[in-house]
Amino acid sequence: MFLQRALLTVTLGPVVLYAVYLGGWFFFIPLLFILLIATTEYNHMMREMGLNTSVWFIGTPTAVILITAQFAPSREWAVPALVIAILSTLIYTLWMYETEKSNRAALNWLGTMGGILLIGVLGSHFLYLRHSGAMAWQWTVAALVSTWSSDGGAYIVGKFLAGKLLGQHKLSPRLSPNKTVEGFGGGVLIGTGLTLLAGYLMGLPMTAVFILGLLISIISPLGDLSISLLKRESGVKDSGTIFHSHGGALDRIDSLLWSVTIAYYLTVFM
Repeated sequence: MFLQRALLTVTLGPVVLYAVYLGGWFFFIPLLFILLIATTEYNHMMREMGLNTSVWFIGTPTAVILITAQFAPSREWAVPALVIAILSTLIYTLWMYETEKSNRAALNWLGTMGGILLIGVLGSHFLYLRHSGAMAWQWTVAALVSTWSSDGGAYIVGKFLAGKLLGQHKLSPRLSPNKTVEGFGGGVLIGTGLTLLAGYLMGLPMTAVFILGLLISIISPLGDLSISLLKRESGVKDSGTIFHSHGGALDRIDSLLWSVTIAYYLTVFM
């Protein structure tokens, strides 16, 4: 399992980072593709929970929000795009109830909006961060490196190191039995350290990089746990199979959705 994770990171990681560096269509098209696949996986889990959600009413507003972020990176169209998404899904929900196609229309609407907010609104921060001005690609790379290194560090420390030295204390037994407190601590240390190294090599301000690495290492695992919650509730092992044994698109971006959002607002406020 460890070798498979390492191989995926080594092969796909540089491709993703190069796409971030190039920006433009080279970044937007693959990102749009992955996020739209994630909407289909999210919709599948909602339907496994018994909700009658529609992939079209999750995917289409998500695409609109992402296109808006690509072509209006100053965010003046961000709120109107979200309002259109809310209105369109509301109309669909009301129609579903009136035509007696669903007796859980309100829950369907909430499930639909949850996907749009999670994948569309949070996902749009990939683009807002990449278009954030000076050193935009460097900050985007720092956010990705921080997420990957904290995740890898948590896995290595929790599985191979801490268990023999400190034992294994479950971090979230119900949601993710393999996660440990020791692994989480190791992920914070390794993630923050490698983020500092990456930031130094790219010439980023070190104080801000330290805060970024620390915040992402602490908060981004919640993204993984949130998708674990959806998988537990829906009874599926992985969100999808696009990455074969590594699961689906949503499995791969769950933490990144929060990481890029954190990084964007950190660059705005600092």
